[in-house]
Amino acid sequence: MKYVIAALLMVSILGFSGAAAAQEKSDLPLYSKVYDDKRDPFKDAVAAIKLAKASNRNVLIEIGGNWCTWCHKMDAFLEKNPDIYNKLHQEFVILKVNVSDSNENEAFMKGLPPVLGYPHMYVSTSAGKMVLSKDTAELQEDGKYSRENWLSFIDEWKPKAEQLAPKA
Repeated sequence: MKYVIAALLMVSILGFSGAAAAQEKSDLPLYSKVYDDKRDPFKDAVAAIKLAKASNRNVLIEIGGNWCTWCHKMDAFLEKNPDIYNKLHQEFVILKVNVSDSNENEAFMKGLPPVLGYPHMYVSTSAGKMVLSKDTAELQEDGKYSRENWLSFIDEWKPKAEQLAPKA
């Protein structure tokens, strides 16, 4: 009987944490949730940097599109790993920028280092300083996204203590 109660308690806790993650996702800005060929990435970048400053996070720019198989695989991986998803959003403001046949966002992309494949990620500080250009294939192991690689990536590229210290 104790095991049944413990199992039910665990299921309800896990269900609640999933609901909490879903609630957080609904509170995210639209530019953090979808690739949209109608959005203005310059405007979204300004908003993302403003939010990053206010919340002491870096900006993670995701380049991809709804056509991108690996973009969908990455989203599915993060959905199946709510701890990584939540940690990612705690440390970064996500800015998804669409690149597709209908809108290549050429002017925005000219200001970034070359994309090696899709999805491609860039990390910027809340001051707008680009600190990383990364092919997301580096987050995979044996053809699948890796929990360990994602957790290492987040820990390595989250804001550093000196970025968060108040300036005198």
